Amino acid sequence: MKKFKITLGWQILLGLILGIILGLVFYKNATAITAMQSVGTMFIRLIQMIVVPIVVSCLTVGIANIGDIHKLGRIGGKTILYFEIMTTIAIVLGLVVGNVFHPGDFINVHSLHATDITQYMTTAKTANHTGIWGTLINLIPVNVFNSIASGDMMPIIVFSVFFGLGTAAVGEKGKIIVDFLNAVSQVMFKITGWIMKLSPIGVCALIGVTLAELGVSALAPLSYFVLLTYLTMMVFVLVVMGLAARIFGFKITDLLKVVKEEAVLAFSTASSEAALPRSIDKMTKFGVSPSIVSFVIPTGYTFNLDGSAIYQSLAALFLAQAYGIHLSIGQQLTLLVALMITSKGMAGVPGASFVVLLATVSTVGIPVSGLTFIAGIDRFIDMARTAVNVIGNSLATVIIGKSEKEFDPEKEDKYLKSIGIHK
Repeated sequence: MKKFKITLGWQILLGLILGIILGLVFYKNATAITAMQSVGTMFIRLIQMIVVPIVVSCLTVGIANIGDIHKLGRIGGKTILYFEIMTTIAIVLGLVVGNVFHPGDFINVHSLHATDITQYMTTAKTANHTGIWGTLINLIPVNVFNSIASGDMMPIIVFSVFFGLGTAAVGEKGKIIVDFLNAVSQVMFKITGWIMKLSPIGVCALIGVTLAELGVSALAPLSYFVLLTYLTMMVFVLVVMGLAARIFGFKITDLLKVVKEEAVLAFSTASSEAALPRSIDKMTKFGVSPSIVSFVIPTGYTFNLDGSAIYQSLAALFLAQAYGIHLSIGQQLTLLVALMITSKGMAGVPGASFVVLLATVSTVGIPVSGLTFIAGIDRFIDMARTAVNVIGNSLATVIIGKSEKEFDPEKEDKYLKSIGIHK
């Protein structure tokens, strides 16, 4: 008889269900909320502990293996172009859905409960003054150790790219660095496996504290907006991402089966970082060249936030409609451009999607105070947009790998068969 074993994916799902039950049972129970918040925070901190070492080691080795700066420039240009196209489509989709279904027309904004958003205000004001040049300047680290300590991902990526190129340039002398960092990445992935065994507990605690603090009642007045946002994200994944996958010769459903555990983990924790180590590991096993994976996925967590882009445009229209403000085509185009720029500059800050809205809505005359009414349900939407972001970055990795002819179909077939998928 075969030994019965529950896979990690099912364990995470069970943790999600148990967390929902605990959240409803212990609604507004301060002791339970503190306990669940503490357990959830410890799990997220364990993930954050290994993210930077994995990114630095994998990216440096990947860039060193590419070696050719012209090839790196081509991969980088192609990656950024793809990210910009997909996020622009996501923003446009949010605007189209908002214009067609008018979610704000069904809301009396004055009857909604306001939530304190002062924690986001300073960040938004700072970003408004920074502008595009400030964003570009901030990509370059003054002190890489300070960036590593603060977890500021883009300066870390820029340093790792230069460090990788320098390692390749010194030839044989750089081999010791490559071997060392390869060993570091293997150790980090081993630790990742240990931490992932705790993910059902972390998921249970994080979803539990969300429901215990907010309750299902927080969703009721804005349920149509939340439902519409979720459905829009599903359409984006199945139709837009599905079409992109089909163009490059594979099925989005196969990819979804491969990254389902990471998507559920991202959904439950509302943290892209929680899924990043496993995403790098999974995409390498799926057949994408490690050098492509180690560059595209970390970069995507700043530049390719498809779920966030959908939410930002749809939320902006929702608020305009709730206040009875008609946005002309010109104003919506202004909003589109503002979101394209602002979202790239603030992707690394806490509550980035909400901060982007704070910095953007005033450009088209929408009262910033309106955001206090949707802040309460931001966590529920954050779960969905984080899952879409993770799926989108996994898709980008495969597409860039295939476009560079650095994708191994045999490795893909072998991996799909190992998880029970037959093409």
